Order: sequence, then C-alpha cells, then structure tokens
Amino acid sequence: MANPSQVKAIPDGMHTLTPHLVCAGAAQAIEFYKQAFGAIELARLPGPDGKLMHAMVRIGDSSLMLVDEMPEWGSRGPHLLGGSPVTIHLYVEDADAVFAQAQSAGATVKLPLSDMFWGDRYGQLEDPFGHRWSIATHQRDLSPAEIKEGMDNMSKEQKLQCGP
Repeated sequence: MANPSQVKAIPDGMHTLTPHLVCAGAAQAIEFYKQAFGAIELARLPGPDGKLMHAMVRIGDSSLMLVDEMPEWGSRGPHLLGGSPVTIHLYVEDADAVFAQAQSAGATVKLPLSDMFWGDRYGQLEDPFGHRWSIATHQRDLSPAEIKEGMDNMSKEQKLQCGP
C-alpha cells in the first residue's frame, strides 16, 4: 500500500469538480453518452443485482460519474423526481455538429442552437434519462459592458414580441 503522503488528493486525470449523475439505466446512459458526445468509458462497477454502483466516462477533457437509480438508498434520477434543476454545460469545437449528433442519439431539443448575446453559439438538449445539457462553442470575446448591452437589447426585443 502506498504511503498516504505519496497519494495524490486529486487523482491524475480528474478535475476539482466532477458531475455525478443518477440515471434510471446507467449502462444505457453510458451508451447514449458515447453516441451523443463521444464519451469514453473509464470504469464500470456493477453490483450483485447488475445495477451500476459506480461508472465513469470521459467527455473531452472531463470525467462524468454515473450510478443507477436506487431509491431505497436515496439515489433518484430526474424521471423519478419530475425533472432536474441542473444543466450540464459542455463546451465543444463545433456546437452544431455535437447538437445534431446528440439529437440523432435520442436527445430532445429544449432550446434550439443560436448565437447568444454573451458570445457563444448555444443550445440546450435533454437526454433520454432526464438530464439537461447545454452545448456551446465560444465565438466572440466580449467585455462585461458588451454582454450587458446584448442582454438589454434581447430583453427589449422580447418585450416587443410579447407585447404589453
């Protein structure tokens, strides 16, 4: 066993923050993430009943942990909870290509891709397991003042479209 002083507090390949998703069908979610986002499976630990007690994939330079739904242990996914307040943000080189790939794999569009006032090409999808994903490609570097102006302009346009 390694000397505790030699063990890295954050293992190689990990970041400080790692999402950990609960899925009804974590094994199927892994396959979906492979098809939708090019995920690479890193680990899979099935329990005695076949449910995944732990799994991990890599998407781009980041890890994503998954576990099967186990309500008896307080582990509930978005479908059991009636949705999720969390959105997983995924920056990619080509938002249009990844968005289309995820749709082909079974994701549902929640917000169509468009060029946003903060400088990203951005849209949102929901995966078949109830998790929401925002997909973005950064296109323009803007100052805080430019972003505020863009937000104000968008708000004015929306008021004009909706009426008084």
